Amino acid sequence: MDYPWHLYIMSLMYIFAGIMHFVKPKLYMRIMPRYLPNHKLLVHLSGFAEILLGITVCIPLLKDISIYAIIIMLAIFLMVHFYMLSGKKASAGIATWILVLRIPLQFGLMYWAYWYLKF
Repeated sequence: MDYPWHLYIMSLMYIFAGIMHFVKPKLYMRIMPRYLPNHKLLVHLSGFAEILLGITVCIPLLKDISIYAIIIMLAIFLMVHFYMLSGKKASAGIATWILVLRIPLQFGLMYWAYWYLKF
């Protein structure tokens, strides 16, 4: 596993984010779009997915599949980011300018993952 050090940073970032879904699930349930069912299950599944993908992105045999899965996961998470812009309650008290900045950041994270396909 001779990957660049920043791939491991990305891996740890997803593992940490996934763990936080189990440590602070109410925080994530607050920002779930109302039209999605079973928020608790979805929060746990997304946390598990982030942990799993954070680990498997460091396994050579699974790296490329994990990267594509991370990109798909981030694309799905965009619905939460747009939902948070839909109103004051949905924003969870986060300033609008921060919520707006999160959208291009999400695309930046997708590109960051995609960039590792060449390694």
